[in-house]
Amino acid sequence: MQIRTEILIKAKPDKIWATLTDFEKYPGWNPFIKYIKGTVKTGSKIEIRIEPPGAKGMVFKPRVLAFKTNQELRWLGHLLFPGLFDGEHSFKIIDNKNGTSSFIHSEDFKGMLVPLFKKQLNTNTKRGFELMNEKLKEIAERK
Repeated sequence: MQIRTEILIKAKPDKIWATLTDFEKYPGWNPFIKYIKGTVKTGSKIEIRIEPPGAKGMVFKPRVLAFKTNQELRWLGHLLFPGLFDGEHSFKIIDNKNGTSSFIHSEDFKGMLVPLFKKQLNTNTKRGFELMNEKLKEIAERK
């Protein structure tokens, strides 16, 4: 199962990346990801708290799969142990070469418990992605 959202931002990738990776400021602006703790680099484990609208928040400790400046941040998290409920979360920034960028925010879910959470993922979690995208756009376009 996949959730995929996309938003057009009137800013170059470096401005979007600067906001996306300023993790210390997440509590002040990010309506979906309340914090990211740890050293965010490819291969490292980090701690993240998400709070989808209308759903219970949770903390998990994913491994960073990709950290490509101005392009991509991706991690893989598990609920309890791999194979039960796994999520590969991804932020991609595409330079449209006209002063705008496409921000793609997605997650691929796999595991035995995914069917049990499908409705919540398609509503609450997807809405959390959209709210985050909108705030990111607002901040990046102001810079």
